Amino acid sequence: MSSKTLILAEIAQAHDGSLGTAHAFIDAVANAGADAVKFQTHIAAAESTPAEPWRVKFSRQDETRYGYWKRMEFTEEQWHGLKQHAAERGLQFLSSPFSVEAVELLERIGVAAWKIASGEVSNTPMFERIAAAGLPILLSTGMSPLSEIDAAVQRVQARGLPLTVLQCTSMYPTPPEKIGLNLIPFFRERYGCAVGLSDHSGTIYAGLAAAMLGIEVLEVHVTLSREMFGPDVPASVTTTELRQLVEGVRFIEKMRANPVDKDAMAQELGAMRKLFNKSIVARTALAAGTVLQQEHLAVKKPGTGIAPERLAQIIGRRLTRDVQADEILQETDLEVVLFG
Repeated sequence: MSSKTLILAEIAQAHDGSLGTAHAFIDAVANAGADAVKFQTHIAAAESTPAEPWRVKFSRQDETRYGYWKRMEFTEEQWHGLKQHAAERGLQFLSSPFSVEAVELLERIGVAAWKIASGEVSNTPMFERIAAAGLPILLSTGMSPLSEIDAAVQRVQARGLPLTVLQCTSMYPTPPEKIGLNLIPFFRERYGCAVGLSDHSGTIYAGLAAAMLGIEVLEVHVTLSREMFGPDVPASVTTTELRQLVEGVRFIEKMRANPVDKDAMAQELGAMRKLFNKSIVARTALAAGTVLQQEHLAVKKPGTGIAPERLAQIIGRRLTRDVQADEILQETDLEVVLFG
């Protein structure tokens, strides 16, 4: 598995149907250091009926959910422009399809991989059309029981396609007790594939914790501001937080890739040890020939003399020279003890 987590910035409908805002998001997530940008491709007539109910009635502008999806549509030429812009900014371009028609459109545009939203895992016709394209698949599991995930994984692996299974909880935002980090190593062992987290917590914390597990993909929803309009804002991180998340994940990757040998590290920090450790010193001025007692000695920085753990061995030894108060004692300052 790659040691680098692919950080995927999910725009979804945060652009609110504005092409200009969609392009602004591409620049913002590129500036934050993300690896990929992902949209959602909705073709209202292909995926919805006029009677589709609202999950949450958030829009004062759109009378129906169908009308909202219609307003989220971009033309094929506009999708090409978004893809080109992403490439210019060094971002991989993805968009989740929600119909076979959307798959066909995105196939013409060109995507780096297919992200299958959790509500589409059981959409067999669309799933089969995606699999036929032969690209890597990111499989979200937000609303799926294990039996459904098992079946979807089997379909992908039967075709020999690269697969990443993403732990996801379809709550917006997802509270910490519902994030399910325990499922990340579970999925890796169960399916023998890459794993990741599609996070809806609206924080950077879940992503950082998941990075410690060595995930291959981290997907987070992104907003330009928490004051923006849209259903995903409470479950999103701001672009400023995205930058913090990217920096944190890269920091964690370096930690995980560089296990520390404690003895080797102590040797490397030898000079530092001498500054911070302590030595046995004379508490007061002492004349040559003094037989050292506890009251003659103290322990003070730096650690360039006799180590404090040898204090008991120093008691009873005779000084070979005069020493001043706070002077660090060395072995040469002590009379050699002869054993007969």
